[in-house]
Amino acid sequence: MTLEAYLIVAAALFALGLIGAMSHRNLIALLIGIELMMNAASLNLMAFNRFVVADPTVGQIFVLIIIGLAAAEVAIFLSIILRLYRAYRDIDAEKLTELSG
Repeated sequence: MTLEAYLIVAAALFALGLIGAMSHRNLIALLIGIELMMNAASLNLMAFNRFVVADPTVGQIFVLIIIGLAAAEVAIFLSIILRLYRAYRDIDAEKLTELSG
């Protein structure tokens, strides 16, 4: 595969994630959309790492950082979603406009 093919796949993946994050009101679907966008960024970094950069560890380190951030994001976001569900019995983002504690 060429660099352009990887970039097209990453752009499609990012677009799907953006559409998913913007169109769904469910917080789980929002989380999945954000994760798709982060995976598209990781794919871009690895594609440029393979075809452009001379040192192969640069892109791999960035991707490992993104994976670590994604894991932390999922853990925190899911705990917030569980807390919201226990309090309001719903995870629809539009119904949760007032978050008084």
